[in-house]
Amino acid sequence: MKRFIIFPILMLAACNSVYVKPQSLDKTQIIYAQRGGYAMKRSIKETLEKRGYNVVVGKLKNNINFGGEDFDGDIERNEIPHNARYIVKVAERREKFNPFWCPLNGFWWWNFNVSIADQKTGTEIMTWRGRGCARSSLQKLNAILDELEK
Repeated sequence: MKRFIIFPILMLAACNSVYVKPQSLDKTQIIYAQRGGYAMKRSIKETLEKRGYNVVVGKLKNNINFGGEDFDGDIERNEIPHNARYIVKVAERREKFNPFWCPLNGFWWWNFNVSIADQKTGTEIMTWRGRGCARSSLQKLNAILDELEK
């Protein structure tokens, strides 16, 4: 039994650093997530919605674009709903097509930082610095959410 528990932890630690406050995420509460994004930001919103969470992106206050062809320079200011209990923040690099390392695991290589904060208590309940293939990153996300859920 101990080996069964240690193996998934070692798998998460391979290319990832994860901190979790177990049983601290209430599925009945609203989660605010940033708009847009590359693969991880979009996938987190989709995964949370599939698991039954109410995910909102807030109302756009204003948008300033100062980017060029190679830079997404949009700066958005969004209104976070006052009843949002949790905030998900994702910083990520553009995903890379990697047919050699990830041929049976989604083909895309992700590099990201994810944080979930509880607005009621003012605590960070999860931080995740990760990189990996698309499918395995989503599997790790679901394992992390399993541990977070009350």
